[in-house]
Amino acid sequence: MTDPKLLILDEPSLGLAPLLVQQIRGIIVDINEAGTSVLLIEQNATMALSIANFGYVMETGKVVMDGPAEKLLHDEDVKEFYLGLHGDGDGTVDGDGNGQTGRKSFRDVKHYKRRKRWLS
Repeated sequence: MTDPKLLILDEPSLGLAPLLVQQIRGIIVDINEAGTSVLLIEQNATMALSIANFGYVMETGKVVMDGPAEKLLHDEDVKEFYLGLHGDGDGTVDGDGNGQTGRKSFRDVKHYKRRKRWLS
């Protein structure tokens, strides 16, 4: 197909090694910069938000949050519940979609101090 207006990708990083995920990320950026809109469905939220303009957070088939990707990437609720980051320290996320600071231990993930306000 030549000159598509929209490319829909469903979990392009699923099961891939980190190096391949970075290559896929680069290809997606190149496709978008060439003028094709990309709809990316991805569980690797850090990678997806690092290259997106706008994002939607879905939980059990419902959109629970949306907004500019940069805003979602720095939202405390998104950091804690979807990126596995906690509020201690600066919790910064770098732009390559891989390196984060402030990661939680697996033992701590199952016990949140905060509630998901949008599910109440």
